[in-house]
Amino acid sequence: MDLILALKALLLGVVEGLTEFLPISSTGHLIVAEDLVRFRLGSREAFIIAIQGGAILAVCWEYRARLLKMLRGLANDATEQRLAVNVVVAFLPAAIIGVLFKRVIDTYLFSPLPVATAFVVGGLIILWVEKLHAARDYQPRVDSIDEVTVLDALKIGFAQCFSLIPGTSRSGATIIGALLFGLSRKAATEFSFFLAMPTVMGATVYALYKARDQLHSADIPLFGVGSVAAFIAALICVRWLLRYVSRHDFRAFAWYRIVFGGVILLTAQLGWVDWTD
Repeated sequence: MDLILALKALLLGVVEGLTEFLPISSTGHLIVAEDLVRFRLGSREAFIIAIQGGAILAVCWEYRARLLKMLRGLANDATEQRLAVNVVVAFLPAAIIGVLFKRVIDTYLFSPLPVATAFVVGGLIILWVEKLHAARDYQPRVDSIDEVTVLDALKIGFAQCFSLIPGTSRSGATIIGALLFGLSRKAATEFSFFLAMPTVMGATVYALYKARDQLHSADIPLFGVGSVAAFIAALICVRWLLRYVSRHDFRAFAWYRIVFGGVILLTAQLGWVDWTD
C-alpha cells in the first residue's frame, strides 16, 4: 500500500467522519479535499462509499441500544413502531428524487465552485432560521423524537431533498428543516441521526452496486484505513454535537459555511487556485 495514498485516504476518512453529521456538508468537504490533495484513485467512487459506511456505522453504534429497542418493539410497541414509520416516511422523498436525478446532479454539480456556492447559500439560510427563532422567542412544539408525527417526518423528508445538491448538507437540511417545523434542537438533531441510517446506508448500497466494477482486493487496505478513520472521527463528532446543541444554536456553523465557501469563490475569482482542474 502506497504510504502517501494511505495518508490521503486517512485524511479523507477524517474529513468524512467529522462532517457527515454536522450541518456543513460532508460531500462538499470531500470534493474540495480531494481536489486539494489531488486524490486520484481508479476506485474513487467505491472508496467514498466505504468511508461513508464507516461514518454511518458510528451513529449506529452510538444509538445501538435504541435501535435494538426499536427492532424488538416493532411488533407490539406503539412508540417504536411510530419512530420506525417516521424514519421510513422521511427517507422516501430524497430516495426517489435521488435515483431519478442522480446523473444530472453528478454531471453538473459535483465540482468545487457549485459546492462553494451551496455552502454560502446554506449558511445564509441557517442565519435566517436562527433569526426567526430569536425574533419570536421560539418554543418547540416537539421536544423528543418520540413526539414526531408522520406529517412532521414527511416535511423533514422533503427538506432532506435539498441535500441532494452537493454542498447543501444532508444533516443541515434535515436539522434546519426540523427546526422550522417545530422540533427542538435536540429532537431535530437526533431525528437527523436516525434518518441518516437508512439514507446513507441506502445510498451506500445503491452506489456500491453501481461501482461494483471498481472493487478490487488490492484496494481493501486503503478502504480499511479510510473507513476506520471515518468511524472514529464520526463517533467523536456525534457525541460532541449532542452536547453542543443542548447549549448553543447553529450560527457558528452558518458562518463557517459562508467563510469556507467564500474563500473558495474568492480564490477562484482571483485566479489563485484553479478549482476546475
